[in-house]
Amino acid sequence: MESSSTVASSLSDDELVELLAVMGSADTVELKATITDTHHAAVVRALDMDPLEAQIRQVFFFDTPELALYGSGVVVRARRVQGRSDDTVIKLRPVDPEALPDDLRASAAFGVEVDAMPGGRYVCSGSLKGVAKDVRGTIQEGRPIRKLFSKEQRRLYTQHAPAGLSLDDLSILGPIFVLKLRMEPEVLDHRLVTELWLYPDGSRILELSAKCLPAEGFQFAAQLRGYLRQRGVDLTGAQEPKTRKALEFFSGQLTAS
Repeated sequence: MESSSTVASSLSDDELVELLAVMGSADTVELKATITDTHHAAVVRALDMDPLEAQIRQVFFFDTPELALYGSGVVVRARRVQGRSDDTVIKLRPVDPEALPDDLRASAAFGVEVDAMPGGRYVCSGSLKGVAKDVRGTIQEGRPIRKLFSKEQRRLYTQHAPAGLSLDDLSILGPIFVLKLRMEPEVLDHRLVTELWLYPDGSRILELSAKCLPAEGFQFAAQLRGYLRQRGVDLTGAQEPKTRKALEFFSGQLTAS
């Protein structure tokens, strides 16, 4: 969540040109930052968060114990959401939007997003989403994992996963419990989202994020950073990607056992 001038100064000329080109080919931009543990309570107070308004989520990842999928740039996830249908996603990260097949880009279930983080860091990903039936039952009863995913998702997986590694070969990594809170500060004119990821070892990651259109990216980044600074939210701490931490935590458990 850097200001536009900070983002620009954090990148070389070539990197800035690349970022602008990627943003121009993306569908959305998500500005995100993780908050260090010692500042969680202060951020909750500063943004006047009401934990009772948070939505409960349960997230399962699927990979090998060695994280072969993640190493190939593929993330496979299923999710249970309080008050909503279960859902799934096959995510490719990073991607070059211009290199994606036309039929995939035309799919209503597929989207390209640029994640921008403090320090001028960014990554472009492509996500193919689907509605799932009974994630809990599938996991508990040991049903084939592939049945959670649509034909379109399974086809994308086969195209990008390591050869010979089927969905049903994957291990279950999780679940992770997540509390998600949406806020709509009037001064932002965009929704601000907070996610608290609760790991089984007692550690936590608190992430702030907001989405905008690519054309709004730099201007909204400055606006959002100003809003958070006014409320004393510190964005200078080390960034810890929540998905990577989850995968590494559960893969460590699998390899240890």
